Amino acid sequence: MDNKTLSKYAGKTALGIILSRIFGYIRDMLVANLFGTGMFADTFYAAFRIPNLLRRIFGEGSFSAAFIPVLSEYLRTKEKAEVQNFLNAVFAILLIMLITISVLGVFFSPLLTKIVAGGFANDPEKMMLTIELTRLMFPFILFICLAAFLLAVLNTLHSFFLPAFAVAALSFSEIFYILAVAPMLIPANRIKGLAASVVIGGALHFFIQYPKLKSLGWHLKFKLDLKHPGVKKIVFLMLPSIIGLSAEQINALVDSRFASFLCPGSVPALYYSNRIMQAPLAIFGFAFASVSLPVMSKFFAQKDITMLKSSLNYSIRLTVFTLLPAAVGLMAIGLPIVKLLFEHGNFSPSGSIMTNNALFYYSLGLPAYALSKIFANVFYSFQDTKMPVKTAVEAMILHIGLCAILMRPMGVGGFALATAVSSYFNLILLVIYLKKRIGKLGLKQILFLSSKSLLAAIATGITSWNMCRVSDNLIIAVPVAIISGFIVFIVVSYILRVEELRIFLSIFSKHKKS
Repeated sequence: MDNKTLSKYAGKTALGIILSRIFGYIRDMLVANLFGTGMFADTFYAAFRIPNLLRRIFGEGSFSAAFIPVLSEYLRTKEKAEVQNFLNAVFAILLIMLITISVLGVFFSPLLTKIVAGGFANDPEKMMLTIELTRLMFPFILFICLAAFLLAVLNTLHSFFLPAFAVAALSFSEIFYILAVAPMLIPANRIKGLAASVVIGGALHFFIQYPKLKSLGWHLKFKLDLKHPGVKKIVFLMLPSIIGLSAEQINALVDSRFASFLCPGSVPALYYSNRIMQAPLAIFGFAFASVSLPVMSKFFAQKDITMLKSSLNYSIRLTVFTLLPAAVGLMAIGLPIVKLLFEHGNFSPSGSIMTNNALFYYSLGLPAYALSKIFANVFYSFQDTKMPVKTAVEAMILHIGLCAILMRPMGVGGFALATAVSSYFNLILLVIYLKKRIGKLGLKQILFLSSKSLLAAIATGITSWNMCRVSDNLIIAVPVAIISGFIVFIVVSYILRVEELRIFLSIFSKHKKS
């Protein structure tokens, strides 16, 4: 598999993510319009943090990091029947584990809610509603983690578009609920219905992907085998990575808990700012991160370290090229974007300012978020889940300390800045340890590229900032600013002869022809 194939897979993933994100932002706009940044939004997003934590651990987080390398090894060395038995054994154990977690989560919701949103304790009504929403959403864990299991299998089988697009199932469910069901309910019950639609969306996410698995010649059956060697290997690899992925999610929970002590609207402001920042991160950063793990796992299984390093270098260069202008652009015109997307209905101008405060500092860390995941994937492809744990825990300690220091003087922006700084710290540690393990990584070439991309990104930010003032109508101003900034970035990159520009354009031109 060469770098052109890697680009093709990343392009398919990016296309699926773009489409799913469009529906995601429509959903977020509708939720913001209906609930604003008041008590209902505060309680919903605080409650949603808990199942999201477990989703990252037992879904596309530590489970995928342990599962994909083992599945890649099985596909290369075992007969199809043995691989099918392995999939069935993993599915059975995962199903039992997730049902157990869901039941326990419903039972312990009061305790979990008090840990995540301790600041709500002064408002009994708010705390009780958060507990109730947490209980309603806990079954989401069962479906979304099974969906993540299918996503990992399909990605390893080199199917990328559908798994990336299937994430939109959650958006479909919530959009349908808000437009068709919520108007018929009294205001007090609308937020509970939204929580129920989250669970339905998780189930849809699973069932959308399963026919694709069958079309590739595989299926899932409940065949419990606790002694299966592949299962034991996954558990062995997963245990340390749970700690590492937990560190990332603990950071998010720390943010929510600290934010619950700040002014009302702080929790949804963090959510909405993170959602905007996640768009370029998911489309460009996580697209290569998602593809890189199965690809590098395959090269490691073949003992081809040269091609593994080539794929790593290629992924890093394109990630930096795409995310630097996105970061600068969001910092330049973040407030108009927030106003356009969310400042409707019950979402106030003060909510927009608070959201943009967090978005500005989140954007600083965009390249680090994606590159940290790619570098961690190298260790996962080696079936080494301990080193990413070590760096993630050290970064988590830094993050918590910075949150405590920055929350009062900077508000929600302090949490975002703490996230960005700790992410760069994590990235630096991963680079140092990886270089010690496999030698030179081509960092000089990457830094040279970054300097040219940064110049083009600065030109993008200046252009977008100025063009956003061509009209007071944000529906006109924001698209004009984004398109103008993109054109300037392409032109400046061409003038500076950035090699990645040709690769970037070729990815999308191929999709246009196909």
